[in-house]
Amino acid sequence: MKSGPDRKYTAAFRQAAVQQVEAGRSVRSVARSLEMSPKTLANWVYRVRQGLALSKGNGNAPATELEAEVSRVRAENARLKVEKEILKKAAAYFAKESM
Repeated sequence: MKSGPDRKYTAAFRQAAVQQVEAGRSVRSVARSLEMSPKTLANWVYRVRQGLALSKGNGNAPATELEAEVSRVRAENARLKVEKEILKKAAAYFAKESM
């Protein structure tokens, strides 16, 4: 996965990341699970809470169908990671309850 200041994020990826924070997860944990900078994610959350657009300029629309598919799969992967964490915590809780 590409990292650093030249990394490009799609609008769908940004929105999915912000939604995870809005759902109650910490910026740090979401950023860690998405392998990105917490400061970048915090900036996105700030922009959404201020009612500003997530991306500057003309938007980050994928140029090809392949890029669109990659974007969709990344967003789904991020969502599934969140669901997996929730299920792991629930399983641990119920395992402790049954003892």
